Amino acid sequence: MIDPSPNEKAAMEHGGQMGGEYLDSLGKTDLASFTVEEWTTFIECVVTGYCDCLRELASTDRNRLDAMKQGVPF
Repeated sequence: MIDPSPNEKAAMEHGGQMGGEYLDSLGKTDLASFTVEEWTTFIECVVTGYCDCLRELASTDRNRLDAMKQGVPF
């Protein structure tokens, strides 16, 4: 990703945190020792955390923009 937006940066951080929580639950940090299932679950945690956060931020942005339109007479 080149020049990520503030929302994308926040989503990456959140996705990383979600992946970190999964690693903590496993008690493992050596990715080379993961089973296929552990690896797949780790990736799902990161990607889902990223996407969920980005959707939430986009919704907040949308609500903010919609509220601003109400004051514009044209």
